[in-house]
Amino acid sequence: MTELLILVGLLVAVFVGYNVGGSSTGVAFGPAVGSRAVRKVTAGALFTVFAFLGAWTIGRKVITTMSTGIVDAAAFTPAASVGVLFFTGLALLISNLYGVPASTSMTAVAAIVGLGLATGTLNTSLMLTILSAWIVAPLVAVFTGALIGRYLYPHLDAKFEFGRLTNPLIAIDTQERLPWLSVNDTVSPRDLIGSALVVVIACYMAFSAGASNAANAVAPLVGNGSLDPNPAILLAVGAISVGGFTIARRTLATVGNDITKMPILAALIISTVGATIITILSWLGIPASLAVSTTSCIIGLGWGRASRARTLAEIVTRSPADASAPQFTTGALKVHPVEGKKEVAAGPTVGELAEGETPHPDRQHASRDGVSSAGERDPKELSAEGLFHRAAAARVVTLWVITPILSLVGSYALFSLLG
Repeated sequence: MTELLILVGLLVAVFVGYNVGGSSTGVAFGPAVGSRAVRKVTAGALFTVFAFLGAWTIGRKVITTMSTGIVDAAAFTPAASVGVLFFTGLALLISNLYGVPASTSMTAVAAIVGLGLATGTLNTSLMLTILSAWIVAPLVAVFTGALIGRYLYPHLDAKFEFGRLTNPLIAIDTQERLPWLSVNDTVSPRDLIGSALVVVIACYMAFSAGASNAANAVAPLVGNGSLDPNPAILLAVGAISVGGFTIARRTLATVGNDITKMPILAALIISTVGATIITILSWLGIPASLAVSTTSCIIGLGWGRASRARTLAEIVTRSPADASAPQFTTGALKVHPVEGKKEVAAGPTVGELAEGETPHPDRQHASRDGVSSAGERDPKELSAEGLFHRAAAARVVTLWVITPILSLVGSYALFSLLG
């Protein structure tokens, strides 16, 4: 019976890793594939390599926290491990059904907390530290995004331009006996720098995803001694890799609703901020959600960009009911006011590049000398339809709260009965 439970645990761990790979690869390499910097197969290969590096290095600390820190390792019996992994996989299913990026780390930790409460082995002080990080990290992402959007984004948008390459920057050459990476040497220096930046940031995000998410798939199995850390990491990354080469192809094509409509520059800023927050937390051994951090940065970046229509004093003193007040939405990321013209998009979006569309000729960047200071623009110039709607925000936040609670309650009920 024990051997059967261990086998079931391994299968559920593979299922969790498979889904993590499918969603994380699309999020990390969506801009790179959309701009044709890399092909889908190359994206899957690069994601596997850097996710492995993240899991093999700082990801070990997260595995230790989730396998022996939150609860005593002795609590992870084979049955308990299967239960924890089951609730983690269930959260992925619920989130995918509602089209919301899954907070896998939060739900996996909640399942472990339920086990700890039922068995009386919960490390309360560590759990309070983790909860504090879960509150602070999204706030840091929001404020960082807001500062960048308000003070830096227009200048960066005026300086950098991202377009679609005719041929991929990096491809896997299969003409020789052994496949190897080939670099497109016909790319102009400007496109080379821009495309290389897209790929580097995608690899960085893959690193952070591996560091944070590998533990979600295998921590219970490490806790009960079914797997040592090294083979556990290999199992997790292997499952993540399979997801990256299979179901991730669809997410790479559609790139998700939010990212599809988002300019390349905004996607890169959000990826960098989100990946940095998760990498730091993983280095501290704290499991955290990449989806929560990146979405929080999306909100902050859009709010900061739109808030340039007012000075800080006007933002603080103006009544929210004032009809003339600017609408602070991430739709502001999609427009760039140009002198003497109506609003035009700041640059091609990820979705347009992925679908092979040619940017409209009116889309251009303002010169660096033409970037206005905060508070100088008419609010109407930043009132484009938002990417982030209140109803969507409510659904996302609600599911982020509900899925860990369901995982916690279900886990506690199950392990109380089994105990």
